[in-house]
Amino acid sequence: MSAAKHEKKIEVLRDKIRHHEYRYYALDDPEISDAEFDQLMNELIKLETEHPALITTDSPTQRVGGQPREGVVKAPHSSPMLSLDNTYNLDDLRDWERRVHELSGRKDVDYVCELKLDGMSLALIYENGKLVRGITRGDGSVGEDVTLNVRTVRSIPLSISKEKLRASGIPADFEVRGEMLMPIAAFKRMNVEREEKGLSLFANPRNATAGTVRQLDASITAERRLDYFSYALLKDGRTYFDRHWKTLGALDAAGFKVNSSRKLAKDFDEVWKFIEHEETRREKLPYEIDGIVVKVDRTALQDELGYTGKAPRWAIAYKYAARSGITQIEDILVQVGRTGKLTPVAALKPVPIGGTTVSRATLHNMDEIERLGVKIGDFVEVERGGDVIPKVTRVIDDKQHPRGHKLFHMPEKCPVCGTKVVRTEGEVDYRCVNANCPAKLRETILHFASRGVMNIEGMGDALVNQLTERGLVKNVADIYRLSKDNLLSLERVGDKSAANVLDEIEASKKLPLERVIYGLGIRMVGERTAQFLAEHFGSMDDLMDASEEELQNVTEVGPRIANSIVEFFREPSNRKLMDRLRSSGLTFTGKKKERGTKLAGKTFVLTGTLTRPRDLVKKALEDAGGRVAGSVSKKTDYVVAGADAGSKLDKANELGVRVISEKEMDELLAG
Repeated sequence: MSAAKHEKKIEVLRDKIRHHEYRYYALDDPEISDAEFDQLMNELIKLETEHPALITTDSPTQRVGGQPREGVVKAPHSSPMLSLDNTYNLDDLRDWERRVHELSGRKDVDYVCELKLDGMSLALIYENGKLVRGITRGDGSVGEDVTLNVRTVRSIPLSISKEKLRASGIPADFEVRGEMLMPIAAFKRMNVEREEKGLSLFANPRNATAGTVRQLDASITAERRLDYFSYALLKDGRTYFDRHWKTLGALDAAGFKVNSSRKLAKDFDEVWKFIEHEETRREKLPYEIDGIVVKVDRTALQDELGYTGKAPRWAIAYKYAARSGITQIEDILVQVGRTGKLTPVAALKPVPIGGTTVSRATLHNMDEIERLGVKIGDFVEVERGGDVIPKVTRVIDDKQHPRGHKLFHMPEKCPVCGTKVVRTEGEVDYRCVNANCPAKLRETILHFASRGVMNIEGMGDALVNQLTERGLVKNVADIYRLSKDNLLSLERVGDKSAANVLDEIEASKKLPLERVIYGLGIRMVGERTAQFLAEHFGSMDDLMDASEEELQNVTEVGPRIANSIVEFFREPSNRKLMDRLRSSGLTFTGKKKERGTKLAGKTFVLTGTLTRPRDLVKKALEDAGGRVAGSVSKKTDYVVAGADAGSKLDKANELGVRVISEKEMDELLAG
């Protein structure tokens, strides 16, 4: 047989196997038996072994191969992978729908409803129809390259034929985003095998998925039978199709696994019916879900609605009621956080809730304990809030569950360092004010090193506990003085892991100013506020010397936050800390966001479909000194009306507000 005929036979076999993989792993509707499938695969392996020059990277035989990864490799996303805002009841969901109508100025809006799968988000990059990269969500901007592991998941196509690309309307180079998960059956089977080997068990499928995707050895990933559902398609970082419903159909047609439990809803009533129906099916599904995702269907309207600091305004996750259980409080302990806040925690008789054994649950603060009437010895209902964080929701008082008798009192002294505890007038929290409290130090280091802050991979609980207990790290600046010998002196730290941690520490020095500000742990200064501070002042020095009055000129900074910032930088030990961080090479300057004056004092409202993304238009107006509002009022100076403008245009005409086109707006910007 000639080489050309061998190549043709091999390609025919590959196409058959791809077809049957799709039928089995994506549609769950196999056409042949496992034995027949194995026969096809063995025939292909034999032919490729005889003709190694004909082996291609997208062959079904090449899902698992090569040496284990050496370590973590970071990869940037084409556009941010944002999380969704959550809602837990009908009223809040209606409020979201109302905001969609008000912000868009439209009466009729189509929505797409999908299951909120309980796994981890993952991006797949295809070039010329072939899978070239798989990236975890990470911090939303930068993830981890897990391509070798992704290739082992059989519901993920290694390549898409030109015919399927043409039929589905998908371009040759594209990005798919979706959810990686571990089916319940695979999770149970894996835990049984681990138990037989004397290994620790995974708490739930979500944790098992995250651990499996990040394995350095792809062969382990292959054994655990992960699954992947696609829900987004991008080209150059932007949504490709004009409707989300069309995106799902195209992904399906191209051979990606798309969840069949989805609905195009014409109004809110249809959305709610879908939510109620799917909740009745929740326990029967072969995988974990924790709610329903509702998205605006039209891409242009998504662009118009835009984003908040962390989430799109055009989508929301409706979370089902948390799973709960009843157990007894054996004691109430106190934890000390990085800000010194004392949090009462119920020590419980272990109880299984949603696949996890729960033995601790937060009681939040003394006000909550008094509201619930909790006593040590009480039987209580415990929920995993959002199916994650356990919390006590009510006391059970009946014949089967007698009440406890021991009252809990917040300690007068910090349980860790013995310093007198204070409670500021008007606040619910008790705090330890000792800046050198070991408990505050541990939580401060964990916060500083966490993914959304300085992103120092490898500095988790176990390592930080040892670093603080041995006095190797007494503040965040000490992280940058750590040596390889320091790390090798710790338990379970080898040469490779020590080198990886040091590389991560070095890489963190390049992160922008807002990350450093956020990492300081200033009370009431979160991620978004840190970003506004960095943009306003442009340097750590200017921020450190700012007065409360100057700070209140920053977006979203009020008197309490301003006071907290001034108090932090007034403390001499914190000033010394800043000097050490500066000398370690961290970023202390950023790009100050200079606002122009062309449109100073002018308020704009945008409505209708514009020729470029809404966020870019808003940024241009704000950079010129203007302000962009969400609704029309007598104080509005201009309404910029694009195609298909809605009720905002009517409101502008009613109030006599000047309406301009996008072209006229550009003329104002050019000024």
